[in-house]
Amino acid sequence: MGRAGRKAISENLPRLREEWRLDFVVVNGENATGGMGLSGEHAKVLFNAGADCVTLGDHAFDQKDMLQAIEADSRIVRPLNFAKGAPGRGHRLFNAPGGRKVLVVQALGQVFMKRPFDDPFGAVEGILKTHPRGGLAQAVIVDMHCEATSEKMAMGHFCNGKASLVVGTHTHVPTGDAQILDKGTAYLSDAGMCGDYDSVIGMEKAEPMRRFLTGMSKTRFTPANNEATLSGVYVETDDRTGAATRVEMVRQGGRLQQAGPA
Repeated sequence: MGRAGRKAISENLPRLREEWRLDFVVVNGENATGGMGLSGEHAKVLFNAGADCVTLGDHAFDQKDMLQAIEADSRIVRPLNFAKGAPGRGHRLFNAPGGRKVLVVQALGQVFMKRPFDDPFGAVEGILKTHPRGGLAQAVIVDMHCEATSEKMAMGHFCNGKASLVVGTHTHVPTGDAQILDKGTAYLSDAGMCGDYDSVIGMEKAEPMRRFLTGMSKTRFTPANNEATLSGVYVETDDRTGAATRVEMVRQGGRLQQAGPA
């Protein structure tokens, strides 16, 4: 989320990759540029910090240069069920250490979203059928980008046994429900934002509060830029089956202090 979130990634991710011996890192860059979308330049910042894949969301093309950047860099994944004809792709099979493959899929939800998108469940089902967990892909990650926790939970159960991890993004608020479902799929309703939590979902407080209190706007939303918390989720998987064997929430620095994996 904004400059503070980019700084949290740049300053912490290289260390975490080494300390936790991370094989594969996905960063959701949906709000990394000014709180609205992701520029090509800032995508490079996230990759240089150690991201293997950057996912987007409903603000995927708010920064117009992403229309070209996503075509030039296949490590950037936009929502699978975005508008037909949108540039880029909604899934990709990535190479990981030791000859392993990781499938990353992103879908947009429909509930409470500002405009309708194609059915995310049907879109995800088609990809998972052709990329079976533990077969073509040693690990399968589904980023469910949507507003409603119920829709995220439904996607988690829909993908149970077919994905290694289903993680929600979009609401900027981390949830405390990390778990492994009965068929080996790790699940978390929302990874939370990497950003300044002394804010209203990452924005300076004054303008959002003015709009709630008066119903009127005065200025544009501005990303909060004090010390950020790096938030996310850590997962270990079985290479043979693709099932999750461990899942933990991650909180590093800032206002939400929580240790990550030991």
